[in-house]
Amino acid sequence: MSEEGFEVDGPHDHELHHAAEHGRTDSFVGRIAFTTAILATVGALFSYEGGATQANASLYKNNAAIKKTEAANQWSYYQAKSNKENLAEVALLLVPPDKQDQFKDAIKRYSDEKTVIKKEAEKIEAESAAWDERSDHELHVHHRWAQATTFLQISIALSAIALLTRKKWLQWGVYGIALLGVLWGIAAFGLV
Repeated sequence: MSEEGFEVDGPHDHELHHAAEHGRTDSFVGRIAFTTAILATVGALFSYEGGATQANASLYKNNAAIKKTEAANQWSYYQAKSNKENLAEVALLLVPPDKQDQFKDAIKRYSDEKTVIKKEAEKIEAESAAWDERSDHELHVHHRWAQATTFLQISIALSAIALLTRKKWLQWGVYGIALLGVLWGIAAFGLV
């Protein structure tokens, strides 16, 4: 026994020392490692985009609900004016002729006000529908980003299996599923 101690290398250490001494590198491992790093980066970007579109879809749906409530308020206001107009019409039939002018004026005023209120309510309803449409579109884009991310996650998992088994056909599977994920991401980007 020497003064420096006794050292036993494990199989992994032995393989590393052997590869270093003979100048060998494992290109299969390098390719899989590089591919996995790229896929993880692209997957993170796709995941971010998916989260952003999901948040936008929720925000737009909320805006649609707010506009829907505003429209309902306008329609209630319209109904109140209709009720006042109807009461003025009934009063017109009940009052003596010398007092009918004020009710005729009220009927005309309520009718004119209802026209303005109706246009405003219809405009707000159209805004609500537009927000709903934007929300639906964002949700559709979100699904594309989520699918693209899922394909990339599957290809990353397949990378680990390919690395463990050293099967070349699995490496090609990684590339194929990753390509599918990237194409899905391009499709999602095209919808933005």
